[in-house]
Amino acid sequence: MNDPTRSRTHGFVPPYLLERLAADADPGLSGPARRTLDGDDTLRRARERPDLWGQWADPSGEVASGEVESGAAESGAVESPESGGQGEPGPQRVVSDARGGRELPGTPVRREAEDPTGDPAADEAYDGLGDTWQLFFDAFGRDSLDGRGMPLLATVHFDRDYDNAFWDGVQMVFGDGDGRIFNRFTLSLDVIGHELAHGVIEHTAGLMYRDQPGALNESVSDVFGSLVRQRALGQSAREADWLIGADLFTDAVQGVALRSMKAPGTAYDDPVLGKDPQPGHLDDYVRTAEDNGGVHINSGIPNRAFYETAVALGGNAWEAPGQIWYDTLTGDIRADCDFATFAQLTVTAATDRYGADSAEVAAVRHGWEAVGVLTGQGSDVAGAEEPAPGPATDPVPEGGAEPAPAGAELLLRRSGGFAGLVREREVRLDELPEPDTRDWRHLLGGQRLRALQAPGGEASRGGHPDAFTYRVCCDAVDLDVTVTESHLPHDVRGLFERTLEQPG
Repeated sequence: MNDPTRSRTHGFVPPYLLERLAADADPGLSGPARRTLDGDDTLRRARERPDLWGQWADPSGEVASGEVESGAAESGAVESPESGGQGEPGPQRVVSDARGGRELPGTPVRREAEDPTGDPAADEAYDGLGDTWQLFFDAFGRDSLDGRGMPLLATVHFDRDYDNAFWDGVQMVFGDGDGRIFNRFTLSLDVIGHELAHGVIEHTAGLMYRDQPGALNESVSDVFGSLVRQRALGQSAREADWLIGADLFTDAVQGVALRSMKAPGTAYDDPVLGKDPQPGHLDDYVRTAEDNGGVHINSGIPNRAFYETAVALGGNAWEAPGQIWYDTLTGDIRADCDFATFAQLTVTAATDRYGADSAEVAAVRHGWEAVGVLTGQGSDVAGAEEPAPGPATDPVPEGGAEPAPAGAELLLRRSGGFAGLVREREVRLDELPEPDTRDWRHLLGGQRLRALQAPGGEASRGGHPDAFTYRVCCDAVDLDVTVTESHLPHDVRGLFERTLEQPG
């Protein structure tokens, strides 16, 4: 069974943004977005793909010039064409063209040390792969994503009007955009750096892709994506614009980028796309079951922490600030690391490298204090209550009430959220996995849901304007309640989401 917390496919454009476009009345906007969402869903379900290298071989079966066999990459025995085969570190790039299809990797069009193709997308991808490799090697001494010379693979012109770019655990893939909202995704160097940084995370901390660990996964990718761009442009921390995806939107969009690390929540405010939902402080943390627990939304909090750190120090952000974040990523860090733990780890990394009384430690503390994660009292933290729906407990009916019949029919409906989409499922309780059948029987037979029902039968949105509302109906126990997500205990919300996500 797929585990979204371990998903290896990371798309740059958040699903809530694509869902909003998919719901637009204009088929020129909704069509490409729906196609992109369909493609993203298919790719996320493809957890493992066959080894790519056989598909890159020439008709004789030999690995094409400039490519490296996967076994060599795993062992670290990588030779750069630019080094004359002496084993000196250098990027190993291969860019392919999907030619509007979905077959990966497509046809190779440019390999390491070959001349430009004249295709802007292919050449931008090639250069972006090189700029990313150069940052990690020059600034942190890391040879490619795995630290052992892993080849950098990319495919351009994926699908038709594809509104995304993604790292799938093996390679980068770039769409050309729909031309109405999104330009081609190779235009933005920080997008290339961001997606490749997911590969570095996969080979180091392995941060889970849900809730706070997932938001850190997205944030760290934004950090290194921004550093790739700043270094390529020769910008200091105070000169940089700290925008992510600044070249992606067409002129028709009222916005400057997809995200702003400097001022989360201000990147766009558009009649079609809505307003940038990112918070920049822990007090505004968004609790949602969408987007794997808001990984693209709440990443604004650690993003701003890094920005504040870098600007406080001055100079080049890829030097001390980037080094501290890199040391944290490659140090003693758990895959389920939350904001508070990550903040403490960055302080420790800064202390270990620069000393407890250093300007670097003071800047890191300042960064996390500015977003409310550190309190300003030594190592004290103000950790947010983790919003992840956890495993459902065994909610025993109150007052000795009888559980609902195992064959009872359940209707569960979720509405609201950022995109206003509705998800509904009708199912017999005994058709669910056994633990969920048991939990639903106890939940429906007791008073717990009825106690959460708002007066008048309507659930108050409260808390957050884009909160989900759940309706639960079960005729067998004469139950019809509507509850907002902010009123739901984590175990109950987890049960709701598992039920909606299971195949019908």
